[in-house]
Amino acid sequence: MQPVIELNEIRKTYFMGHNSLEVLKGITLSIQRNEYVALMGPSGSGKSTLMNILGCLDTPTAGQYILNGKDVSKMPDDDLAEVRNTEIGFVFQQFNLLPRLTAAENVALPLIYAGISKKDRTERAMVALQKVGLADRSHHKPNEMSGGQIQRVAIARALVNNPSLLLADEPTGNLDTKTSIEVMEIFGQIQAAGNTVVLVTHEEDIAEYAKRIVRLRDGNIESDNLKAIEIMAK
Repeated sequence: MQPVIELNEIRKTYFMGHNSLEVLKGITLSIQRNEYVALMGPSGSGKSTLMNILGCLDTPTAGQYILNGKDVSKMPDDDLAEVRNTEIGFVFQQFNLLPRLTAAENVALPLIYAGISKKDRTERAMVALQKVGLADRSHHKPNEMSGGQIQRVAIARALVNNPSLLLADEPTGNLDTKTSIEVMEIFGQIQAAGNTVVLVTHEEDIAEYAKRIVRLRDGNIESDNLKAIEIMAK
């Protein structure tokens, strides 16, 4: 079976005048469909840069990135925007909801760019809200919801296009412990339903929800472990 993500010797160098900074130093990584992976590493390890490349928000300086069978390494910006809208669902620490729109309208936003009719947009938004247990809050605006509910709306928005990959960048960074647990349980349900989830976090207890933890240090993969309990189960 073809992996959802295939990275071959991915390098990323930033150039500032005559100086250069190599942030990723040849990352090779394969993630299968329906995996649940946490990317971890200290500040400066390259995890945010890697996340941006996985999300087609940035392109590598060298190496090859194949996403769901497509080589996206050297795609022009317009094509990358299309890939982002159809293949990838993003969940951010800051939620990024529009305050004047209802939950359903926020969830439906990606479908507007995809040219979906209003009727279909509404139906699909409601299905996505149902997946995160918020169908009854569809007409509420962000200021009428708790932090956890807002993040669940953001997760529903990420799911509405049925993406190949769900990317979550520090998704519990702005949440208290109890709400973080609720949100992470939803990611578990999403993965159990067949989605591929990649999570970036610096928190060990959050990474523990994933089935596989990839640790970065100084632009390299330091370790890549399926959790011991998973291996023992096999």
